[in-house]
Amino acid sequence: MEDGAEAPPEGQTVPSNVPKTPNEELKKLLSFKVYKRRWFVLLVLCLLNCSNATLWLTFAPVADVSAKYLNVTLEEIDWLSLVYMVVAIPLSFGTTWMLDTLGLRITLILGAWLNMFGGLVRFFGEPAELQFTIKYPTVMLGQTLGAIAQPLIIFTPTKLAALWFPDHQRATANMIASMSNPLGILLANIISPMMVKTPTQIPTLLIAYAGPACFICFLATVGIRSSSPPTPPSASAESSGSEPFVQVIKLLLRNKAYLILLLCFGSGIAVFTCFSMLLQQILCVHGYTNDFAGICGALFIVFGIVGAGALGLYVDKTKKFTEATKINMCFAALSCIAFSVVSLMPHQKVAVAAVCSLFGFFGFSIYSVAMELSVECSYPVGEATSAGLIFISGQVQSILYMTLLQALTKRLADSPLSTCGGVVLSWKVPMLVMAGLFSFFTCCFVIFFHTRYRRMEAEEQATYGTKESSVSTVSESVASVEK
Repeated sequence: MEDGAEAPPEGQTVPSNVPKTPNEELKKLLSFKVYKRRWFVLLVLCLLNCSNATLWLTFAPVADVSAKYLNVTLEEIDWLSLVYMVVAIPLSFGTTWMLDTLGLRITLILGAWLNMFGGLVRFFGEPAELQFTIKYPTVMLGQTLGAIAQPLIIFTPTKLAALWFPDHQRATANMIASMSNPLGILLANIISPMMVKTPTQIPTLLIAYAGPACFICFLATVGIRSSSPPTPPSASAESSGSEPFVQVIKLLLRNKAYLILLLCFGSGIAVFTCFSMLLQQILCVHGYTNDFAGICGALFIVFGIVGAGALGLYVDKTKKFTEATKINMCFAALSCIAFSVVSLMPHQKVAVAAVCSLFGFFGFSIYSVAMELSVECSYPVGEATSAGLIFISGQVQSILYMTLLQALTKRLADSPLSTCGGVVLSWKVPMLVMAGLFSFFTCCFVIFFHTRYRRMEAEEQATYGTKESSVSTVSESVASVEK
């Protein structure tokens, strides 16, 4: 073969009438390949994400019982979950750098080890003779280790989807990895109330969450051998990375569409975080038990996963990221308004459960799509940075929302229906404020957010060349091989 000529694909021969000049467009089309091991890497990330979420929300579904066991107030129990937001904010910037420079493998394995130690410290942190008298500072230390692991885990779905999956599977892969986090919340909402009826059962609950964390750490350490496959699955995966961080921030600050998404979708993350953490405390005031609150939390997640699955498949086929996000955010805002009303009504189990289901269906379904949208509107910024900053925005707003909502609660002198088992708080005003904030930012997003899909445009350009010549060039090349 002449110098500069393109080698034929393995197992094929080039007919004599095919020109010996290189064809870069056809070469790129033939060089992209996917590997079965991508599903194992995705599985490990899903299990890790799920485990970390169970550690995060261990105590929220049984807040009153946990407060009695640890001899602390409900506000201090809330901080066992809020520490995830506080720790994640300063560490998230380092995590985005780590993912885009050191790679997926190191980041995931480090997150797996921190997650495991967090689960173990909560149980084994005391001396052997006192191991069933877990103190609040020990539990907080374990929660903090889990909080350090969280950004290493939760920032990863968009990066993994970009590096390991072809363009027609990216949104689905991102959806599967992202929804494993609410699946962990679902498990926590089911397992915690089921296992804990009295304060003395808390240690058993802690070891039940620590065991899976150890197994997942083993899978990640042994099973993940590389950060990326030997050959890229798409054109954008060839250049997946990040500019210097300062340059990245400058690019994003000049990107109006990204800033709107950062603020508005971050508000949505904050609302869902507050809902997950406060659901039991909100419902117990009006006579609903911990078990029922756990069922509502489970419905919230189950329907969210169903909605996310359907929306992820739809967006993978249609690429209508913006339209899907706007429509579902509107329905999620309406569901939030409905919850703020029905949660104040006693003896309305069916209505409360139905609204929680709708809230999850429309709200959780947009998470993975919005993360993909953040990559599309900010390209060529690295996937970990663009999606990670959205998450940081959600964490910051979660702290602000939680602080505001707790400040707006009022103590009730008497509440005959209460099943809270301690101080009874009125959540009427906080729920209306939360619904108002979510509705306001949803309206801002629907009205002001518009963007090009920069990554898809870059992939088309890299794969097919200019728009004028893309179809004709590739068609002629394929036709010449078929002759």
